[in-house]
Amino acid sequence: MEGFLVALVVSFGVIFVAELGDKSQLIALTFATRFKPVPVLIGITIATALVHLASVAIGYGLGATLPTGWIALGAGVAFLGFGAWTLRGDTLTEEERAKAERTNKSAVLAVAVAFFVAELGDKTMLATITLATQHGWVGTWVGSTIGMVAADALAILVGRMLGRRLPEKVIKYGAAALFAISGLWLLLDGVQQLT
Repeated sequence: MEGFLVALVVSFGVIFVAELGDKSQLIALTFATRFKPVPVLIGITIATALVHLASVAIGYGLGATLPTGWIALGAGVAFLGFGAWTLRGDTLTEEERAKAERTNKSAVLAVAVAFFVAELGDKTMLATITLATQHGWVGTWVGSTIGMVAADALAILVGRMLGRRLPEKVIKYGAAALFAISGLWLLLDGVQQLT
């Protein structure tokens, strides 16, 4: 049970931070201007659960076959990369924005499909794979799914309350710093395991 809770808490925190300022948050805000928040959150939850289930399966499989020291080093480098990616930022293309604004299908289905496609290969998917190499797959899956849904719910709530005026620089730099700290910690752990 302790391993599950550690995986849950770590995954929640990492994915919550990774999602701040991410493209999917922008998609959530766009959908929330067209649909009620509850169907948007249900669609986000469905898509996230599916993408993160695939992610933990990949990560858990890698974790079972590779030595943990090398995994920690790789994870550290990946987290430093996620920090740089976060600093670079994400934006919606006009095509993505137009697609979110013009859909007339069921809100849950429209959001689920858009989020599923947007998350494939995204930093939150890659972070979930990385976390699953270090922790149990169930806790990582549950924590990463809840972390992403919570971050998107926060974006919808804050965006609706503040008219989409989010302190983007503060979020971007804070998230990048947390990724860098996590990356350095993992690198140190990997070096200690290999020496």
